[in-house]
Amino acid sequence: MAKIIINQDRCKGCLLCVNFCPRGLIKKSAKLNKQGLNFVEFDLNGDCIGCLQCAVICPDCCIEVYK
Repeated sequence: MAKIIINQDRCKGCLLCVNFCPRGLIKKSAKLNKQGLNFVEFDLNGDCIGCLQCAVICPDCCIEVYK
């Protein structure tokens, strides 16, 4: 099972990764980052396949994928 790490302070909450995750494991957080924006969070209980779509689509390179 793969795992992703999201740099929450760099995330601007564009939600592109949320829309592109085939398993729906990334969701918008209710919390705010240092910029005052809602960032995204990874569901640690999900079954990530490591497809890299979230990392590729992120315009700010906030996501790292580990297999």
